[in-house]
Amino acid sequence: MKPRQRRLLWVLAGLALVAAAVTLVLRALNSNVMFFYSPSQVHAGEVPHGAAFRLGGLVEPGSLQRSGDGILLRFAVTDEVRSVPVQYRGLLPDLFREGKGVVVSGRMQADGAFQASEVLAKHDENYMPPEAAHALKNAAGKSPEKSADDATVRDAGQDSAGAAAVSRGGRT
Repeated sequence: MKPRQRRLLWVLAGLALVAAAVTLVLRALNSNVMFFYSPSQVHAGEVPHGAAFRLGGLVEPGSLQRSGDGILLRFAVTDEVRSVPVQYRGLLPDLFREGKGVVVSGRMQADGAFQASEVLAKHDENYMPPEAAHALKNAAGKSPEKSADDATVRDAGQDSAGAAAVSRGGRT
């Protein structure tokens, strides 16, 4: 075999290996991807039968029902056109509220209810954890006059800037 043919054979073998690797990665990703469907899509039959998927929308106001132990929950997810009843056993996230966004992962049951294995509460870009909101509120309540602590911090900042200037040759 000539060197040129041998090189071509190696290049083709390398391309075949790369193609096989890409195919395996894409198949693995495709089998692990859970799609996001709206309640209208569920009612239209667009959901693969028996497959796990994500259902997203708003928690329908007035639909939340808790069992006596508080662990079994029933609520409806709506897209304001159609709604899907959801059953979930577990603790809900702190941001879960009626009328707010939610994404639930699970499977459709034979009775038409969605059996959720995970509930994720959605929030908008303006969300702030309660602790941070409380801290900001307290900080806003301070008077605009500078305290002794503010002066200490300001002086310390000047000292560190001066120390940086000294380390560069003493010029400021």
